[in-house]
Amino acid sequence: MAVLDRFRLQGRVALVTGGTKGLGRSMAEGLAEAGAQVAVVSRHADQAAAEAQAMAAATGNLCRGYGYDVTQPDQVDALVAQVLADFGQVDILVNNAGLNIRGPIEDLTLDQFLEVQAINVTAPWLMCRALAGPMKERRYGRVINIGSTLSIIALPDRTPYCSSKGAIWQMTRVLALEWAPYGITVNCMMPGPFATEMNLPIKNNPAAYEQFIAKIPLGRWGELEEIQGLAVFLASDASSFVTGAGITIDGGWTVH
Repeated sequence: MAVLDRFRLQGRVALVTGGTKGLGRSMAEGLAEAGAQVAVVSRHADQAAAEAQAMAAATGNLCRGYGYDVTQPDQVDALVAQVLADFGQVDILVNNAGLNIRGPIEDLTLDQFLEVQAINVTAPWLMCRALAGPMKERRYGRVINIGSTLSIIALPDRTPYCSSKGAIWQMTRVLALEWAPYGITVNCMMPGPFATEMNLPIKNNPAAYEQFIAKIPLGRWGELEEIQGLAVFLASDASSFVTGAGITIDGGWTVH
């Protein structure tokens, strides 16, 4: 097989949670452009349907939107059942849905901490559990968990987020071991600062923004489309010998 053909995703089905905005939407678009059929998941069915329709129109591939809360076990099971009924298979799972609540620990409530864990940790765990059987049966799968540079380093006022992203990195490593015998790879992408809606509080604060830029050797934040290449690589047969990896995409931030 020619090397570029190993990156093509024709015949593959991708399910992307949090796929209507930010990095999730960009990755879903990139996977569709590489040839995959894409299931776009959001809590908001209308937004998911609109994004899927736009992706289908742009690429000519089958894309569908789904409105489910992936922190709820019954909804996750219903989502997976519906996507399997609509597409026949799921080859690629991108656990992207995420939340960040910032503040000193004494100013945060337990409910805020648990809300971040539910979206950033429980939801990926539920999605992986729901797709374990179908992927094992087909002896194929590409699971991409979206961690963060804060999976491996820390910032103040981030106890909920850093805790959750450290957990998703460890979950990735465990599942890579569990699922390797079935031909399923599990990897963790660790983005640094990108200009997403989640990061607007920092980008709109000149002092905070300059502090981040000072730590990034490339001297800028990432553009949304710059997440796509790594996502396509990890979703494709080009990464067939890569599992249990945590790959930073951060302009060199974590080199320090």
